[in-house]
Amino acid sequence: MKSNRVKWLVGTMIVGLLGAVAVSQTIRRARWEGQAGMFGGPSVRFLARYLDLSEAQRDQVKQILAKEKPTVQPLILQMAQNRKNMRQIIESGPFDEARARTLATQQSQTMAEFLLQKARIESELVQVLTPEQKAKLDQLLDKHEQRVLQRLQAQPAAENEGGL
Repeated sequence: MKSNRVKWLVGTMIVGLLGAVAVSQTIRRARWEGQAGMFGGPSVRFLARYLDLSEAQRDQVKQILAKEKPTVQPLILQMAQNRKNMRQIIESGPFDEARARTLATQQSQTMAEFLLQKARIESELVQVLTPEQKAKLDQLLDKHEQRVLQRLQAQPAAENEGGL
């Protein structure tokens, strides 16, 4: 009887640890993509090369991103703070659903505002492109969307084969 409890406890701890690692990696990646990816990180450099932006277009992109960073940066910081606060709720003992629900509502409102601002900025950035560059970007985004859908459709099969 005691060995079953120990096995259950160890199993629960392992699952919890794996979950915590997965969540922290997701948060770390989302935080990196939200900050660097939007304001001059690898994805912006990749797109500038891929779309063969002229020097004038690169300057316009830099100006747009520099102008919009003060608008978006506080939203990114608020989302990071909300994630930290949610982690504290999770780790602080008995689950406080009312606090978690309030925080989740705050986070959804902040994320909605962030997504709205991001869409507006992306719309400004697309206006810098030539028709040929817009077509090339559309093709790239379509390919990316197809890959994401393929991965998502393949996931249920992999999960049924014994994955966590």
